[in-house]
Amino acid sequence: MTEHYPSDDHAGERSLLVAAAYVILRRGDEVLLQLREGTGYRDGHWALLAGHVDPGESVHEAAVREAYEEAGVTIDPADLHPLTALHRFERGGPQVEQRLDAIFEVTRWSGEAGLQEADKAAEMGWFPLDDLPEPTVPHERDVLDLLAAGRPVPPVISLPL
Repeated sequence: MTEHYPSDDHAGERSLLVAAAYVILRRGDEVLLQLREGTGYRDGHWALLAGHVDPGESVHEAAVREAYEEAGVTIDPADLHPLTALHRFERGGPQVEQRLDAIFEVTRWSGEAGLQEADKAAEMGWFPLDDLPEPTVPHERDVLDLLAAGRPVPPVISLPL
């Protein structure tokens, strides 16, 4: 049985989070990045495969969908390794700036990774974790730098915007 909160459950007092799924497609010590273009957010920055969670979709389903839409690779949900949840927020800011990003690491997939959405990215390529291109989206870079250093990635990271 599914229970729902009442529609008047302090709606104006609670923060509503925008959820997104990120995929670190990893081939040994290399990661797949794309150069954002035409999105209106961090255009000109290198970025992971990522996107918003659609209504009625889990973060796992969103990660699998985004990897296919952006890079043409098929991922079995069982191969999604949860790496961290990144809470990004702007104190007192608009709801759209209250975000929770589920970041997955993937080392197994099918298909050859390649640019699929030329309207959202100018190019795509594999880069060594210890030699990432500049600029890389800052919050994504924070996580990738921890991986490159061989340091543990905390299960949850909070970053004020």
